[in-house]
Amino acid sequence: MSYRHITSEERFAIEHFVRQGMSFRKIALCLGRSHTTISREWLRNSSKSGYRHQTAQKRSDCRHSQPRHYRCQNRPFLVAYVDEKLRNNWAPEQIAGRICLDYPDDPRMRISTETIYRWIYTAARTGGNFHRCLRRGRDRRRPRTAYGQGKRFALERIGIAERPDIVAGRKRFGDWEADLVSASFGKAALVSCIERKSRYLLLAKVDDKMAISFNTALAGQLLTIPAELRRTLTLDNGSEMAKFKKLEAVTGMDTFFCDPR
Repeated sequence: MSYRHITSEERFAIEHFVRQGMSFRKIALCLGRSHTTISREWLRNSSKSGYRHQTAQKRSDCRHSQPRHYRCQNRPFLVAYVDEKLRNNWAPEQIAGRICLDYPDDPRMRISTETIYRWIYTAARTGGNFHRCLRRGRDRRRPRTAYGQGKRFALERIGIAERPDIVAGRKRFGDWEADLVSASFGKAALVSCIERKSRYLLLAKVDDKMAISFNTALAGQLLTIPAELRRTLTLDNGSEMAKFKKLEAVTGMDTFFCDPR
C-alpha cells in the first residue's frame, strides 16, 4: 500500500476528534488510517496549546518545501557519521548500507546514496572538497542518458498493441522476436531471433552493438528462411533497433515494438 500524506481536511477532523476525547485508535478507524500515523501527526505538529489544524498544516507545508536532503542536515549525528566516512574514503553506497548495520534501531540514522551525492555536489558549488573523496573525484554530475534511446524513432515505430492477435496466440508460423544478447563486459554480442510457434532459434555473432551490425546479422539469418515464413518481427526499444526501417525493406516483414520497460 502506497503512503498518503495527511490532508488539511484530515487535520481538521483530528483536531475535532481530539477535543471530544477520542483515542488515536478510534480516530484512525474513523479516518481509515493507521493509529501510528495519527500518533506521529500529533507528536510532530502539536504545540504547547495542543493540536491545531491550521498550525499543523503550516508546519507540514514548511517541511515539504525543503528538499529531503536538506532536511537530513538537521540531524547532527547523521551529518557527523557521513562526514567521518567520507574523510575515510568510503563510497556513498557503502555509507548508506553500513549505517543501517551500525544503528539498526535508530530510524533517524538513515540516509540514501542519492542524498549523500546531493550533499557532496551541493557543497562543491560553494567551495567544498568532499567530491575529492569520491572514486572519480568529479565536482559535478555527469549528464545522464535517459532510458530508451529508441525514442528518436518513436514516431515511426508501431507498438505491440497493434500487432495482430494471431501473433500473440502462436497459431501460425512466421512470427519472430529478435533481441541483442550481450555479456556484462566487452562489445561482442549475439543477435537472437526466435520463431514464436516452433521456437526455432536463429543466432548470429556481432562484434559491436551498432544498429548497422544488428541489421546485417539479423537480415542474413532471416533471409535463409522462406519468404512465406517471414511475417512479423517484434523488437525491443534498444538503440541497436534504430534502423529497423531498412530491416523491414530487406526482409519484407512488419515490425512491432514492445512497450518501454
